[in-house]
Amino acid sequence: MAALISGGGRTVLNLLDWIDAGRLPGSMQLVLANKDCAGVERIRERGVPVDVLRASDFGGTAARDAELFDRLRAAQVDVVLLAGYLARIEIPSDFEHRVINIHPSLIPAFCGQGMFGDNVHAAVIQRGCKVTGCTVHFCDNEYDHGPIIAQRVVP
Repeated sequence: MAALISGGGRTVLNLLDWIDAGRLPGSMQLVLANKDCAGVERIRERGVPVDVLRASDFGGTAARDAELFDRLRAAQVDVVLLAGYLARIEIPSDFEHRVINIHPSLIPAFCGQGMFGDNVHAAVIQRGCKVTGCTVHFCDNEYDHGPIIAQRVVP
């Protein structure tokens, strides 16, 4: 598998712990970040190859996305995890149902552009919801959209 990050890399580090403990089959082949962030060094320290692919280094998002998926193909990954990746990507057809996102709400509620991390939780509280949760879903080319794999509800 591979992961895309934009922040501290906590999700990837947790997955690496599960892999190391034998509780998650597979391996983390590659991690790509869209900017310099704390997760880059943390994940490198665990021995996983990490690269930073800034859209500005490629003349825009389309060229960055092409490079990103070329690297994922070269790494021969089966699945790509959006692990706190805060940049929109265009998913090519050969990666359909292979890119997975973890979203901190019960999609279709509290999702879309700008709805990530604490922004989601603040919106849930402001709305007065009695429950919230998370959604794991296959990504398509819309924000926080695509076939749902699992959802869990919490108070």
